Amino acid sequence: MKRIAEKKLLAWINSYRRKPLVIRGARQVGKTWLVENCLAKQFEKYVKIDLEKQPQFHAAFEGDLTPNRMLEVIELHAGRITPGKTLLFIDEIQGYPRAITALRYFYEELPELHVVAAGSMLEFAFGGISVPVGRIEYLHITPMTFYEYILAIGNEIIAERLLEHPKDHSDALVEAIHQHLRDYFFIGGMPEAVEAYRDTRSKLESYKIHSQIISSYREDFAKYRPSVDYACLDGVLDSVARSTGQQIKYTQLYEHASGVTNHKAFDLLCKAKLLNRISSANPSGLPLGASQGKRFKASMLDIGLMQHMCGIDPSIAVGKENLLSIYNGQLAEQFVAQELLAWHTDKLFYWSRTAKSSNAEVDYLTVRDSTIYPIEVKSGPAGRLRSLHLCLEAYPNCPQGWVLQDGPYQELPSQKLIFWPLYATPHLGNRQQLPLEA
Repeated sequence: MKRIAEKKLLAWINSYRRKPLVIRGARQVGKTWLVENCLAKQFEKYVKIDLEKQPQFHAAFEGDLTPNRMLEVIELHAGRITPGKTLLFIDEIQGYPRAITALRYFYEELPELHVVAAGSMLEFAFGGISVPVGRIEYLHITPMTFYEYILAIGNEIIAERLLEHPKDHSDALVEAIHQHLRDYFFIGGMPEAVEAYRDTRSKLESYKIHSQIISSYREDFAKYRPSVDYACLDGVLDSVARSTGQQIKYTQLYEHASGVTNHKAFDLLCKAKLLNRISSANPSGLPLGASQGKRFKASMLDIGLMQHMCGIDPSIAVGKENLLSIYNGQLAEQFVAQELLAWHTDKLFYWSRTAKSSNAEVDYLTVRDSTIYPIEVKSGPAGRLRSLHLCLEAYPNCPQGWVLQDGPYQELPSQKLIFWPLYATPHLGNRQQLPLEA
């Protein structure tokens, strides 16, 4: 399988003033796979140490943190390490947080050695150590995008077309891509689930993987104690899975806990990258976060995990005229959130207005070429997009409203609207990721 992060990883090898690289992301999104199948092949030797499974390596990061002493201990168990020829991979680095501090000394005293680290729940480890700010660099890995999924199942032609501007896509092509998107809604982007579907063409096999991944996440909840009770974390995760696209109130997340406890549980799940906060914001200017409001929504890590937790039967998609009608449109909103995070940004925002006469809400705000565009995830005539029109009237700095629909690309200049196919998310912002050659 190919990942859009591969080019960034390869560029890191020969980058100017290269720093140790820390790959972040939730468990099982493919961090270790990327190192072993992309980076490791570029070196004469590859040395991997796992600080959760191999505690004998903890001694390398105790006491004196000079690179020569650390390598001396590592080499006792892993063999010779030669700067410039060896890739040193420190996996599950959160298993011994002082190893994160040690990365600064590799940068300052042995910059010719290629050091990459990966871990889950790193934000928890950061809370108890001195983080070497400015001496390490980060790469965040998300679940596989729809584009990566299409590549993985072997449809290179469709993948190529996904990266083209959709204005030239025929109705037949749009429908063909949306048929694949229906499958992605239920398989999702967790690499093991995608691999299971690719090899068997059975959604049932993917669902088995979803169940295993969710169970492993819940087993991790024991590591969050005593911060928040296990049952509260479980309840909050379930609640958010079922309320994607809806405004969240802490008191309503888990009925057996207080709003304060639910707040803490929600924040911990965001730190673990299982949830993503979507903050309300004023689109009057940049940066969007500067005008952040009190209201917020949330999305899950992965659309496949979300539908599994909600118990959505894939058969409900049969006979549906459009993707946005599946599960009341919540899967479509989850998909867009997931794609925006993978392609364009690390924080999500939406617009919300409360007035005595009426309320209005636009699903997402995105930025392309320093311009803010409100995004609505729904189908239907332009005249029904009341909230989107209100947003455009209130904020003339937003030149257009964008509508994601289960249909072809269409421009309505008189109404300052562009209708995009639902799969066109790679075009809705400035790409942080570089596309692969399909």
